[in-house]
Amino acid sequence: MSDAVDMRVDLAGIPLRNPVLTASGTFGYGTELAPFLDLTRIGGFVAKSLTPKPRIGNPPPRIAEVPAGMLNAISLENVGVEAFVEDKLPALPEGVTVIASVFGTEPAHYAEVCERLAEVPRVAGIEVNASCPHVKAGGIEFGQDPKMLGDLVTVVKRAARQPVLVKLSPNVTRIADMAKVCEDAGADGLSLINAVQAMDVDIRRRRTVLRNGLGGLSGPAIRPIALRMVWQAAQAVKIPICGIGGISTPEDAIKFLLCGATAIQVGTANYLDPEAAGRIADGIADYAREQGFPRVSDLVGALESW
Repeated sequence: MSDAVDMRVDLAGIPLRNPVLTASGTFGYGTELAPFLDLTRIGGFVAKSLTPKPRIGNPPPRIAEVPAGMLNAISLENVGVEAFVEDKLPALPEGVTVIASVFGTEPAHYAEVCERLAEVPRVAGIEVNASCPHVKAGGIEFGQDPKMLGDLVTVVKRAARQPVLVKLSPNVTRIADMAKVCEDAGADGLSLINAVQAMDVDIRRRRTVLRNGLGGLSGPAIRPIALRMVWQAAQAVKIPICGIGGISTPEDAIKFLLCGATAIQVGTANYLDPEAAGRIADGIADYAREQGFPRVSDLVGALESW
């Protein structure tokens, strides 16, 4: 009898060879880290977020190290959807699962990107970045207002042909409510959490460390928050969840699976170790084998109560 673990999972209709993805914004368009990591070792990756046209982003300083994490206010700089389709995707090795992240300041912007990607077979899924400010609503994040979030998901589902994951903002009072809004609006799955809004100060210059002032906190500092939110969302919805937030070891990833995540994303850890995602995938397999789980999917939601 083989002791090999079946690592395959189905994330909202996206088949993955294992449950490890890399998070949008931390892995570029795949080609940047391909020299360091065989991309077929992991389930796939979520590409840098896309807008209809190229976007420059915020001026520096826009990244800063903080205790147990990183602050960033890059403001989603990207090449635009057309350059992604024409230049970035063809440069990737065959057999790599690609999920495209989309965003905008109006629902129509999301729809425009999704309509273009609907024609592209290499894009296996769409991840909706709902942490972007809606300019007509005074800058509030789509993911902070239930009605705006539901409307956004409805618009994206009409435009997209691939399965749609909604990446939720942690900057809300009740994450379970937002998860249910997405499910009711037709989302195929959820990704959570995005970065936590935060700031830091340089006391010598008496300025914020980021030119933008506020930024997104990621890295190990947010892992307990992310775990809590994944667990709460998993209790509220039936659609699958991709867990994100401070995952840097196999043990971290396994915690998310036990709390109800079908798959996970490795983010900030990629900057410290470009091979982190591959190492984490191997470690999950080792754990499942040691614990007697023939399928990694058997770990999902296997957290036991006291």
